Order: sequence, then structure tokens, then C-alpha cells
Amino acid sequence: MAVVTASEKTTNLYCPSLTAYKRRETITINIGDLPMGSDYPIRVQSMTTVDTMDTQGSIDEVIRMVDSGCEYVRITAPSVKEAQNLENIRNGLRKLGINVPLIADIHFTPNAAELAARIVEKVRINPGNYADRKRFEVIDYTDASYAAELERIREKFIPLVRICKEYGTAMRIGTNHGSLSDRILSRYGDTPLGMVESALEFLRICEEFNYFNIALSMKSSNTQVMVEAYRLLVQRLDEEGLKPYPLHLGVTEAGEAEDGRIKSAVGIGTLLEDGLGDTVRVSLTEAPEKEAPVARALIQRYANRTPHDFIEPVESCPINPFQYTRRDTREVYNFGHLNVPRVIADYSNIEVTQLENLKSIGHFFLPVPDKWAMNDQGADFIYSGKNPIPFMLPNGLREILDFEQWQQHENAANKFPLFDAEHWLETDKTLVSTQLNFIKGTIHSLNDALLENIREATNIVLLIHTGNAHAMPELRRFFYKLVEKGIKIPVVVQREYATDSGDELTLYSATDVGGFLVDGFGDGVLLQPSFPMHINHTDKLKVAASFNSIAFGILQAARTRMSKTEYISCPSCGRTLFDLQETTAMIRKHTEHLKGVKIGIMGCIVNGPGEMADADYGYVGMGKDKIALYRGQEVIKRSVTAAKAVEELIGLIREDGRWIEPDEREILV
Repeated sequence: MAVVTASEKTTNLYCPSLTAYKRRETITINIGDLPMGSDYPIRVQSMTTVDTMDTQGSIDEVIRMVDSGCEYVRITAPSVKEAQNLENIRNGLRKLGINVPLIADIHFTPNAAELAARIVEKVRINPGNYADRKRFEVIDYTDASYAAELERIREKFIPLVRICKEYGTAMRIGTNHGSLSDRILSRYGDTPLGMVESALEFLRICEEFNYFNIALSMKSSNTQVMVEAYRLLVQRLDEEGLKPYPLHLGVTEAGEAEDGRIKSAVGIGTLLEDGLGDTVRVSLTEAPEKEAPVARALIQRYANRTPHDFIEPVESCPINPFQYTRRDTREVYNFGHLNVPRVIADYSNIEVTQLENLKSIGHFFLPVPDKWAMNDQGADFIYSGKNPIPFMLPNGLREILDFEQWQQHENAANKFPLFDAEHWLETDKTLVSTQLNFIKGTIHSLNDALLENIREATNIVLLIHTGNAHAMPELRRFFYKLVEKGIKIPVVVQREYATDSGDELTLYSATDVGGFLVDGFGDGVLLQPSFPMHINHTDKLKVAASFNSIAFGILQAARTRMSKTEYISCPSCGRTLFDLQETTAMIRKHTEHLKGVKIGIMGCIVNGPGEMADADYGYVGMGKDKIALYRGQEVIKRSVTAAKAVEELIGLIREDGRWIEPDEREILV
């Protein structure tokens, strides 16, 4: 992990506190009759999906969104005609007594923004394409030529600032990682710094005209980049003496279903833990009314966060919070150092009697060839506690037992013991495993004395857990201590969750564990189910499968272990040129076996090559029944008919030698 210099230590505190929950104090901005800022609850918003020219369809959809908990509704205005129709939509809603503030979403068209600002309560502009164009060109700017470009942008942007100020209209300056302009990319690169500077260029113009009714956002489909950019934005606002503007949080193109929820929580939840964020939009490839309840579930967790158990404060962050670096550890067995984070499945309360019981965690026995097989989400370890597995495990799975059971096991050499922290110091070290021992404890029991005792150990992995309501920051504080002390022992994060909490299980676990991973912490994850009374064996195995899937999903969303195909699919909106939900499902059906391949599925060119900057391949709407296929950011085929587009996409992947045929055995699982 990179060493933080003395000068960096004075500038890397990006939130009110790294250990005590406190919302960042912001100015209040007025959006219609619903203010936003730290003096108010964190707001929920979403975006319509129907064509903006469909007035009644838009009204009906807004009603569904408001009923689902939306407090602000965003509507795309790609041209002047859509901007003008916002008035009809607004009037129709007001006649029905629905006063939800409306936000016009603007890309490429300043004249549409200037019109919309006279009609709706807020406009969103994207600095990357409001006055710039993206041609993926590298330009060698001199200071003078760069200043000339800024002056050109200033002239295009000032009219909107004046209109917003006159009409009392709010603005979001919303930077997207994938749509940074060639100008920004040429000077700052594809970096969080480039994202922040892109917004600040526009913000400085606003402040010059004493216009402050502004929210800011730093969105990306890469959760590491997204978190780093928001943190850097807050730090830069403070450093430059700019006002503390409210933050709109979101992960772009999060996807659908469980994956979309996990990815959203890893990014948004990590920032909420530090008190950052004043409004949330969860971008799912689902109906917009499905988004608000997910955002609400994320936000509600912080309504009663204080008071919480005391966590020892830190004067400075001991890592660089604006750039990902994995914590440096020594390798212990297959944990730490260059190894991917490991997944441990908890079967301590699940009776294992037959080979089929391990199918839930990705290991399945094939009777005909008489051998074990494993899919891409096969757990690495199984914690059986006091109940040893009664048969030989597959080669890809190792068993962890409580020390007493391990010590008595006839095959102890091929199993690994788990100790409570209190018992480790009392144990005769000639009786422990020479390869791998797990020591379980809290930040209190894994204290300085124990850490110094094991500092140089090469056969220990720590298992850290907490009962603090402010869980993620307490566990992160433990990682900070390890960094400060130079202790290089791998650490597995353990968290326990109720099994019947619906979306909360996915969102909370992704926040708690993902928050470490994006900071480079954590060498493994153990999600433990808290089973209700009288749950049967079959349902326990289903829970084990769910927890295993979530664990791998978190590692993937945090970009620390790629175990499946990743779909960077945008939420639908009025610009979308095909049915995103249906198309995403179809592409997933044919490609979900391609481990580690990233496929961008974009409804239009706005969310096209730039927005899917991380994707290996892209499927982008370019007209009615017409699809463009991309390799990275390069267009490979244009105007492919929708009926043939998936086949052509597969052909492109074949050309690159990245296509493999689906394994029938895995499909059966």
C-alpha cells in the first residue's frame, strides 16, 4: 500500500469524520418546494423511461414513480421539442395535484437547457458534452489554447446560468466518467481528477455570477472510480474555498436485479457511510418505480445511525483515499499478496450429509465421470464449525473447523483451525496448523498485544467482525491500524445478516464489505446467515446459495475478483431506442458464461461509447431497429438490425478469441 506523505496527511480527510457518523454540512438548494442539503433528509429520485413527447405516458409514469417514493423526477430533453413538451407534462401533473419537482436531463443541447430552465425546477447538465464534443482525440493543448477553450465554454454556459438565476431554477453539474471531453482527457487523463476538474470549470463560472443553487455529481460504472471522484470533489471544494454544495450520488449503468443492487450499494453505500450524499438515484435496468424503494432502503439505514459505539478517531487517513491501492500483505496459504480475495461459505449451522449439499456453493458431484466439478462461483473455503463434513471434499474447497474439532479430526492435516482471539495466546503453538490458522475477533480483542505477538507470523489469517451499528467504519479503523503498524497479515471480513430481510441483505452486505474493498482492504469475505427458528434444511441450502452469490457479486462490483460476465447496462430513459430490459436479458442468456468479459448495453449514443468506457464490447442503439457494435470505444459495425445484433456480437467476441462454448454441466447447476 502506498505510503502517505506528511503533506498528504493534511489534505486527505474527505469527510467530517472517518470514525463517527456525521453528515457533511452543505448549503441548502431550492428545487421547487422540496429543498435539498444537509439540513434535510437525503432525497430519493429517479428518471422516466418513456418518450418525452408522449405526454400522457410520461404523466402516468411520473405518478407511478411518486407512488413508489420518488421525491424528484428527471426527464430527458435531448432537443428543443422535448424541452418544450416538459411544460405539458408539468401542467398535466399539476392539474392532478402532483407537485413533484421535475428535472430536465440535458446532453449536447444548450438551447434545450435554456428553454427547460424556464419550465422545470431543475436542469442537469453534463460538462463533458454540454459545450464540448467527444471524438476520442488526444489534443496537445498549450496553456493559451486551453484557456481559449475555457472561454468558449464560458460563453456557451453563461446564458443558462443567467436564466437559472432569474427563474430560481436549480442545476446539477453532473460529471460522468465515460463522457469526459477530449479536452479534459487530454489534460488530466481518464481519472477522478479529470472528472472533478470537469465539474469545477463550470462551477467556477456559476460562482462568478453569484449563482449557487447547485448540486454536484461524479458518476461512473466503476465503483472504485466513482468513490474516489466524490471524495476528491469534496476535498477540492474545501481546498479552493468553494461552497459545500450538496451531492447527488449514483453509480451509472449498474445493471439489473441482484448485480445492479450490489453495484449501486458498493458505490453509494460507501459514501453514505462517511456522511456524504444528499440525494440518491439508483440506476437499474428495470422500471423506474423499482429504483426508489432500493434508494430508500440504502438511505434509511442512516436515519438512526447515531448514537453508535465509540470508535477511536484518526487525525488523518493513512492511505490515499483518492487512488486505489491494495493493502500489501504477505501470502498465507492462498490468502493475501497477489491472491484474489477468497470466499468462505458458512455451513456451521447447516448439516452436510451428502455430496449434493455443496451444490449451493458452486461445487457439484458428477456421478458418470465420478468426479467433482466447480463453477465460476465455487466457494474457496467452507466453515463447518463444530460439524465436520463427513466425506472427502473436492480439491477446490478447503474446510475450516473450530480448534477443538480440528484438533480431534483424523484428517487435521488437510483442514484448518479457527481460534477465538482470547484463546490463541493461551494455546500451545506446537498444536496449531503449520500452514493456516484463522484468529477471529473484534477490533477490541484483536488488540495491540495480540497484533505484536503475531506480527511476523506466516501461518495466520485474521477474521474480523463487529457488533457496532457503525460497522464499516469500525472495521475500516482496524485496517487503518494494521497499515499504521506495518502489520502485513491477511484479513477476512465477517458480517452476519438476517436471511429474511429482502433487498436489505444485498444492500447492507455490499455496503459493509464493498466499502473495504474499494479502499484496497480485505483478503476474503465470510457472510454468515442468522437463521430464523424452524427453518428447514432445504431452505438453509437456498440461503447458502444466496449468500455465496452475493459474496462473489460484491467482489466483482468492487473490481477485486471477476468471476462472471459483467453487464454495464444503463437504466432506460426517454432517449432509449429499444427495450433495455428485454435486450439485456437476451444478451445475458447467450453470454453469461463468459467469465470476466464486460459488455456494455446502451440505449442510445449519449450512454454510448463514452459511458461504457470500461466495457470490452458494446451494444448501442443508434436508430429504430438499428444497433452499433463496439470493441472497447471503437465502432466495429454500424446499423446492424436488432434481430441479428446478438449473433453479430457473439461473432465479434469469437474473432477476438474470447468466446467459449457454454459448459453443459454448469448450465445444469
